[in-house]
Amino acid sequence: MESVVLVMMIVVCFNYILKQTWRKPWFVALSAAVCGLFVGLMWPWAIEQSKNRIAGWLADTSLMLDLAVVLTLEVALQIAFCIVAAHIHTAGRVKPSVVWAYRLLRWFPGLLIFPVLFSVLVAAIFALPGVSFPLTAWSLAAVVAVAIPLGRWALKRLLPEKEIRLEVLFLSNALIAVLGVVATVNGRTAVAGNTAVDWEALGGVTALVAAGLLLGTAAFRMKSKRMNKKLK
Repeated sequence: MESVVLVMMIVVCFNYILKQTWRKPWFVALSAAVCGLFVGLMWPWAIEQSKNRIAGWLADTSLMLDLAVVLTLEVALQIAFCIVAAHIHTAGRVKPSVVWAYRLLRWFPGLLIFPVLFSVLVAAIFALPGVSFPLTAWSLAAVVAVAIPLGRWALKRLLPEKEIRLEVLFLSNALIAVLGVVATVNGRTAVAGNTAVDWEALGGVTALVAAGLLLGTAAFRMKSKRMNKKLK
């Protein structure tokens, strides 16, 4: 469980920095300042945490289900941004409502970065015993404030094409959705496992898939023929 959560935290940080590549430098600076202030000001609450309390949170089923709702909403908004952006880049002329939706989704920074930063702050305090708590917090805040614009610059240099960055953002959010299902289920299953194969059900599903494939192919060929006739 802890390994899955750690991977999710890394991907969330990557997504947050990758999303900054669609924003202007002044907004990136503002975003970095907000994240830095959040880290620096949260140390009074961070020192009240413990490893046992964090382990209890991870084992709390209701809390994990609430987190799944937030995770699903954020992933849905980020994937919607990817779809709308791809539509605008490929469709040419689009409706004003689509443009406004793209602008709103582009400015949405993501909320999962804040619990991730809080977790990093708690881990830093645990890793540096004897060091002043405010010093640890504000040092980490300075690192975060510098890392966000530097990470944005590095990603833009590494992936200069917007289309590739958009595809990477889509895939990374899909990965977060899959990892979120694994993390929030927390070892529970809705039904008991069954090793027997229901061949009738499997055959029915296979027949439906085959029928859909044949109908789709036939419809595509008919549409292609009509288009060719119109062009002639």
